[in-house]
Amino acid sequence: MEYKTWVPNPSLAHFIKCFWTLEAPVNVSQERQRIVPDGCMEMIFHYGDLFYQYLENGTNVTQPRSFVFGQIIKPLEIAPSGKTGVIAARFHPDGFIPFSTMEINTMDNRAVSLEELYGEQGKILEQDVVLATTTKDRIERIELFLLSKLRSPEGVDALAKSSVDLLMRSKGQLSIGSLAEHLQSSKRQLERKFVSTIGLSPKQLSKIIRLQSALKTMEQKHFISLTALAHESGYFDQAHFIKDFKEFTGLSPKQFYADNLIMSALFIGTE
Repeated sequence: MEYKTWVPNPSLAHFIKCFWTLEAPVNVSQERQRIVPDGCMEMIFHYGDLFYQYLENGTNVTQPRSFVFGQIIKPLEIAPSGKTGVIAARFHPDGFIPFSTMEINTMDNRAVSLEELYGEQGKILEQDVVLATTTKDRIERIELFLLSKLRSPEGVDALAKSSVDLLMRSKGQLSIGSLAEHLQSSKRQLERKFVSTIGLSPKQLSKIIRLQSALKTMEQKHFISLTALAHESGYFDQAHFIKDFKEFTGLSPKQFYADNLIMSALFIGTE
């Protein structure tokens, strides 16, 4: 698989972390791939063959050709149906709210088609992106559409942005009480703001950020032992680390890297 990231237009940098592309020929292994929560919503376009998404009951559905995936708080399993060609905008945790036409928390754990979000405009955007012949053209079409939807240059709620910035800088190790104190806010106010702008609670986002930081360290092999990694990442002990790890990946730390988790490894720690 060939995975690349691209820097967004400066006018959208407050909202989008990066664009990314993923391409692979048909003969690459089409086993299920596990995606773990990272606190970010994504606008995804399949210009190659579509992907299957596996449900908890063991069945699968075919993902739309274009969609926004809401916040996920549990592992997601997908598999290509043929040739892979994907381009996506990865938003900051609070970055999609200016572009949404529905309540953010109603999008959790599901792929919402661009047609459902934007009607005929969504269908036209999908066609424009899929028919474009270069990554540069695809990104330009997505950016022009998003800029047309942006109501103001600020766009992102100040309290939500400050909260996310603090959690990111602390690698998820800042308690929610300390977070509220830093921002001179109440826990209840933070809870309401997070649900409406991010789709996660402060505690959920904090746990996801902390796990992503630990995953990046594991991927880079910058740790002596799992116990040492757990303490370095701010977990009470190894049992606490394993509990959170299983909650968001469905596997133990050892199982996670023993499996053929190509896509999970690709996305860990990316900007």
